[in-house]
Amino acid sequence: MDPELNNLVFQKEEKLFQIWYPESIMRIMGADCIIATLGTFHKHLRTLVLRLFGPENLRLVLLHEVQQTAQASLLSWLDHPSIEVKEAISSMIFSITARRLISYDSSRSDGKLWKQFDAFLQGLLAFPLYVPGTAFYKCMQGRKNVMKILQEMLNERKKETHRESVDFIDLLINDMKEKNTIMNEKIALDLLFLLLFAGFETTSSGITAALKFLADDPKALQELIEEHNNIRKRRIDPDSEITWEEYKSMKFTSHVIHEALRLANIAPLMFRKAIEEVHIKGYTLPKGSKIMVNPSSIHLDPTVYKDPTVFNPWRWKDTTEPAGGSSKEFMAFGGGLRLCVGADFAKLQMAIFLHCLVTKYSWTAVKGGTMALSPGLQFPDGFHIQLVPKA
Repeated sequence: MDPELNNLVFQKEEKLFQIWYPESIMRIMGADCIIATLGTFHKHLRTLVLRLFGPENLRLVLLHEVQQTAQASLLSWLDHPSIEVKEAISSMIFSITARRLISYDSSRSDGKLWKQFDAFLQGLLAFPLYVPGTAFYKCMQGRKNVMKILQEMLNERKKETHRESVDFIDLLINDMKEKNTIMNEKIALDLLFLLLFAGFETTSSGITAALKFLADDPKALQELIEEHNNIRKRRIDPDSEITWEEYKSMKFTSHVIHEALRLANIAPLMFRKAIEEVHIKGYTLPKGSKIMVNPSSIHLDPTVYKDPTVFNPWRWKDTTEPAGGSSKEFMAFGGGLRLCVGADFAKLQMAIFLHCLVTKYSWTAVKGGTMALSPGLQFPDGFHIQLVPKA
């Protein structure tokens, strides 16, 4: 898609264009999830989400939780001769996100919720044929089972009279009690489902891609290691927790993250429809026209990025990183009014995981690692690594 039209779509959200997705996608994600909401209610839902994943909570709560979970996950990887990276990181990030959303404790869980999400993922990109035995049928059954578990959690939570900590279910229940609220159980459950899914699927793809690119680029890996070792050297206790100031100082890490996300295409397609007749560059888009925004058409455009298929984190030293996570040339998290609400959380998770990894471990690719865009990032053969603690 033309970069100018891409940008116009995001800048004129809800003026010339509005959200639209094919029926098959809405069937999977839920008709009442946040991607289907418009106007003031969409802004209200974003505000609710930011109460848990906004800047204040990132600094005061999530920075610590992400580091603790990353350290524990990496340590557990040592128990296995090899690890399939995407699956292992998906599980790790799911536990972080689910803890904030639904007070999920992976150490006390039987893994049922994660298993149902995994079943859902297996058929996510399948042809939408709802017949027993098909991948799409298994996908929808996975969604049905996840929704059943979330409904049970919501019902139990409504019965509670006192809680010491607040998660997203609590915020939703309180919102349902407000006078003249639009919030209801169906919207709440669809929102929980989408946030749980989006919270781990996109970020895990970004981290897996980053590890693959770094494994293939010793120079970039070495510079990343040096940046994080220098952070440790400046501490009184090298093993103390990462501070917010340290996180914000990780310049080369940020370059690696943006470059990995540029190539990973974690949000492959975004759909809109014209709500007015639109004139651009000599063309007319009739009212009602359906538009597909494809970020990779920008991210892999040689007129925008030199040697666009090459992993080159140093290119970001001479390029202004997108303020707020989005620009005309960088759309990994969407843009405009619908910029991904978890963009900063995703980047924090990637940076903290990389810090915990490169300061304590080295890794060797065992098998797999082939990447394909179809349309999102896929690892057809997985990406298996062996993790080794540093001396």
